[in-house]
Amino acid sequence: MTHGFDTLQIHAGARPDPATGARQTPIYQTTAYVFRDADHAAALFNLQEVGFIYSRLTNPTVAVLQERVATLEGGAGAVCCSSGHAAQLMALFPLMAPGRNVVVSTRLYGGTVTQFSQTIKRFGWEAKFVDFDDQAAVAAAIDDDTRAIFCESIANPGGYVTDLDAIAKISDDAGLPLIVDNTTATPYLCRPIEHGATLVVHSMTKYLTGNGTVTGGVVVDSGKFDWSASDKFPSLSAPEPAYHGLTFHETFGPLAFTFHGIAIGLRDLGMTLNPQAAHYTLMGIETLSLRMQRHVENAQKVAAWLEQHDAVESVTYAGLPSSPYAERAARICPKGASALFTIALKGGYDACVKMVESVEIFSHVANLGDTRSLIIHSASTTHRQLSPDQQKAAGAAPEVVRLSIGIEDADDLIADLDQALKAATA
Repeated sequence: MTHGFDTLQIHAGARPDPATGARQTPIYQTTAYVFRDADHAAALFNLQEVGFIYSRLTNPTVAVLQERVATLEGGAGAVCCSSGHAAQLMALFPLMAPGRNVVVSTRLYGGTVTQFSQTIKRFGWEAKFVDFDDQAAVAAAIDDDTRAIFCESIANPGGYVTDLDAIAKISDDAGLPLIVDNTTATPYLCRPIEHGATLVVHSMTKYLTGNGTVTGGVVVDSGKFDWSASDKFPSLSAPEPAYHGLTFHETFGPLAFTFHGIAIGLRDLGMTLNPQAAHYTLMGIETLSLRMQRHVENAQKVAAWLEQHDAVESVTYAGLPSSPYAERAARICPKGASALFTIALKGGYDACVKMVESVEIFSHVANLGDTRSLIIHSASTTHRQLSPDQQKAAGAAPEVVRLSIGIEDADDLIADLDQALKAATA
């Protein structure tokens, strides 16, 4: 029997606790797990049996969350970790090696741009930044050392929508996995695997948890990529010395990437999600569809009002009929274009700073996807480390303010923005 999204977001991966009958998934606040006997322990450590060894690797609370997110995304499996940035490294880790590169969109969260342009160089990896609207340029950037293509479904901060179907065709033609960050859209609005994505990553800190309480990340594996079709992915297709020559793809099939993420990624990188954070995220996901409906409804109303405001030069919300991405948004995100977008102010940098300092309901924070409405001036904060050209390419120019529209009363949000814009232009 197949179930709808609203049912799965509450029930997927969870059963009443067999020991106590507890209906909500318990927080298994434990470091280690008792083995039945020596043979049981050996089977677990040899990956011959699935179970719990040590909470750096697996934990029952986290396991429920992994199954729930994988189910909602239509994936074969998932690995949770400590943050969205950790998820990005976890996704790349089995694919990359010194001298290898990943082709990435210019339209990415500022912290991701820094992670890809600076930090991954320390591993000997390289990121090639390309405008993903220029599909010929994306294809041209791929070379013999390319191991993945990376983009965001709805890009932070401007709400730009990626043509996932077109990019997936390029990655398929090249025999490469497509990694899609689906944080801004969530699986309720967009399911990248249905558009050809191999892996989906999330900062669960944002809409999935939805209440601004914890950080978390997840990598969802579609289970559809043939890791043995070439010799490009030896971590998955060649014998693994640490497990007596076991070959992940041959042994685990569609779950090869997921098992590698746990048995190698979490074992050695240690970017573990704690069970209490997993619990908060599970509770958040129970209301994901309801929240996303309200987020979208509010964003459409607020963006339409802002588009008519005298102090506003432009609004980037893809849910507006005037957006150049309106048609694409309807195809990629048919239930709505989420609730993250930017506005450019005619008063420039100074007006942006005044506006951010004048809001009352909106919170000035470096986060998005909260039930609360949030505001930030990206050029002076989240994208501050980028060059002016990089800021502009990422949609975070100096005259731009980023808004994350929450689930409050939309009229109250409009009134707050109205008084803040008046203060900014006084």
